[in-house]
Amino acid sequence: MATISKLSSPSPAASLSSSFKPRSSSSLKCFVGFPSRPLFNSKLLSSSTLPSINNHPSKSSLAVRCSLVDGNGSSVKRTTLHDLYEKEGQSPWYDNLCRPVTDLLPLIESGVRGVTSNPAIFQKAISSSNAYNDQFRELVQSGKDIESAYWELVVKDIQDACKLFEPIYDQTDGGDGYVSVEVSPRLADDTTGTIEAAKYLHKVVDRPNVYIKIPATAPCIPSIKEVIANGISVNVTLIFSIARYEAVIDAYLDGLEASGLSDLSRVTSVASFFVSRVDTLIDKLLESIGTPEALDLRGKAAVAQAALAYRLYQKKFSGPRWEALVKKGAKKQRLLWASTSVKNPAYPDTLYVAPLIGPDTVSTMPDQALQAFVDHGTVSRTIDANVSEAEGIYSALEKLGIDWGKVGAQLEDEGVESFKKSFDSLLDTLQEKANTLKFVAS
Repeated sequence: MATISKLSSPSPAASLSSSFKPRSSSSLKCFVGFPSRPLFNSKLLSSSTLPSINNHPSKSSLAVRCSLVDGNGSSVKRTTLHDLYEKEGQSPWYDNLCRPVTDLLPLIESGVRGVTSNPAIFQKAISSSNAYNDQFRELVQSGKDIESAYWELVVKDIQDACKLFEPIYDQTDGGDGYVSVEVSPRLADDTTGTIEAAKYLHKVVDRPNVYIKIPATAPCIPSIKEVIANGISVNVTLIFSIARYEAVIDAYLDGLEASGLSDLSRVTSVASFFVSRVDTLIDKLLESIGTPEALDLRGKAAVAQAALAYRLYQKKFSGPRWEALVKKGAKKQRLLWASTSVKNPAYPDTLYVAPLIGPDTVSTMPDQALQAFVDHGTVSRTIDANVSEAEGIYSALEKLGIDWGKVGAQLEDEGVESFKKSFDSLLDTLQEKANTLKFVAS
């Protein structure tokens, strides 16, 4: 098993103090001017200083719509993210994490209800920031090897973020407010190793609102069942096809049934269905075909497949089998839309958010997508507005020779390799940092 097993339990002092809690919205004024960087650095401004806002701001700012809605006359900040959750039942999450985690506070206040992370996000955060140096120095000088030190850095960030989102978790009775941390990408083909890593991460983070991320690779499908059966909440990631998504749902249901728990209400899960990467690959295939019919389908595959995935979600979480689990307190494994940033600049910047709005779903957005949707996104149930059209697109692509199974397999392989590369690159960077700072490296 990866050296995560060498982690020691962080001391209570390593976690955020109770003073770091989201401030009451009644004390806030509108905020704008979030520069494009890994995490927003907000400036609170009075409404009288707000500049005029057009529908398509520059990429360097996040314009937050505000309104006075408190009956007592106090200023309450409202954004499209609040409407997304309250009106349509979709939870907006943020797809990024780095230090200081208190930079998440303005995002929480603007309606963000959870956080996702992955090896690529931590690679960027740790390698480009000095905020981790002090802890890293202490860990290496205490004898930790580089990989064990990495996991200590990650665990502290996850614990601190969980503390910030705990009020949302409590207010929703465990329905929301989660922070996700992924097992080592080196374990994507290791069923047993993934199970052990998930158990250990769950134990060492020791927060009720942590999601352990497990990839939806074929070897990890049994891992998902086993981890769920052990009462551990899971974010299943790297789902690229409907067939694999159905296997993920079945693993969740099998795990709940095998758990033996009389109360299933605290075992929850999300299934992270990736979208933009699907279009990136299929668009290339369509361009190689080159016919007018093929070219007309560019930019349509990902949303169409997602709509059909949602239909499958509705089907699987209904009927006698599911109702028997509901009687024990089971909660649906929500669909989470991942990879929501637009890769093709020719496409609308809310392409992978606006058409995928529906109840009991999550949309996790990186900076680009979040900024765009808050500024000019429209809140309306769209995910099942035209399922027949989605079926037509899906079938038309098959008729053109697009093999959805092969597309899913290729994207899965690429996703796993990308995360492995980020993970290995970060470990190399940490080793270099240790050597440069003359640490005693193991």
